[in-house]
Amino acid sequence: MPIAEIISVGTELLFGEIVDSNAAFLARELGARGVTLHRKTVVGDNLDRLRAAIELALGRADLLLLGGGLGPTDDDLTREAIAAALNETPQVDEAQLSHLRGLFEARGRAMPDTNRKQAWLIPSAEALPNPVGTAPGWFVRTTWDGQPKLIAALPGPPREMRRMWAEQVLPRLPLPTAALEHVTVHTHGIGESLIAERLGHLTRQANPSVATYARLTGVDVRVAASAPTSEDARRQLTPVLDEVRTLLREWTWGEDDQTLAGTVQAALAGRTLGVIEAGSAGVLCTLLAEQPGFLDAAVTQDHRRLITLGLTPVTLQESGLVSEAGARELAAGAREHLGADLGLAVVVSTGGEGAGRAHVALSDGARVAVAGVNWPGDPAQLRERAAVAALALAARTLPGWTP
Repeated sequence: MPIAEIISVGTELLFGEIVDSNAAFLARELGARGVTLHRKTVVGDNLDRLRAAIELALGRADLLLLGGGLGPTDDDLTREAIAAALNETPQVDEAQLSHLRGLFEARGRAMPDTNRKQAWLIPSAEALPNPVGTAPGWFVRTTWDGQPKLIAALPGPPREMRRMWAEQVLPRLPLPTAALEHVTVHTHGIGESLIAERLGHLTRQANPSVATYARLTGVDVRVAASAPTSEDARRQLTPVLDEVRTLLREWTWGEDDQTLAGTVQAALAGRTLGVIEAGSAGVLCTLLAEQPGFLDAAVTQDHRRLITLGLTPVTLQESGLVSEAGARELAAGAREHLGADLGLAVVVSTGGEGAGRAHVALSDGARVAVAGVNWPGDPAQLRERAAVAALALAARTLPGWTP
């Protein structure tokens, strides 16, 4: 199975001024095609450091993907670094130069002389067309220490990179014949360490592999298997996936591309949902905003307003707003006062001694489901965590509450 490395080029990436979404995209693309990614590196706009990174990667990987540094300015150094690492001299390719000039002339502009470097090629490289930008890519076939190596240099703008990857790089790659099958199970309400304890030996085996990843919406468990064919990979995957599903059934809310909000929408089964938020600043409403079952909401911490929405003065005095009783009353109030079939409420404390406490409740008029969270964090984390807890409660509860 081929080994790959990714080098993201740009001082703006190194300093965190731009999020490196390209590397994440390419990592997913490689994994989906059975290519093993060993490293991702970020290098600033420095020729010596970039050349050294390329040389180091070529000693370890079969495929090297470089993103960025293909522009026309002096700090765009990917072509120079590849040429230096391979000890080849770049020359202007007349066909590429003519193409670049045509792009500018078609827009009524003269091509600046600095753009000539975008027409460079070295003997081991072929140009990769860029239909949505001026920066052609490079696809290099070479050897390193007697071993065949491939280098793909891609532009930095994500729109240009993704199209070049799909149309130009993928067709040129000798992808492995092995098939990879995988399913990601989404959970909420159980920590990563507890999941690892429950799964036990499953997380220590290589194929099928079972790995856990903490996410905003909980912990994901990815089960993957590789085999010569998709059918064989699926056959290996199925019993392990079934065991994971059984062990985590109590906390599971969805799989693969499902989202929490989408899962809740599907479980509503035509019913409408009203929401009351106290302390979460509308985060829950934002998560639900595009779901058609989301009917109406009230977002407030004003006690007088909350009393008109179902919170009783007795609960406010004896238990406080951020309490299970408060969440129960506001979930019922969301149905009654917002005119919805179901009411969902979240109450959370983001400051003071009680910071981190949150209660959520779901009501259909006859039944109420509740859940609580108590974990420290900054205010933004606490609001997100409380809103996600409300969605997770609805996603797990509603399938059992048939209309």
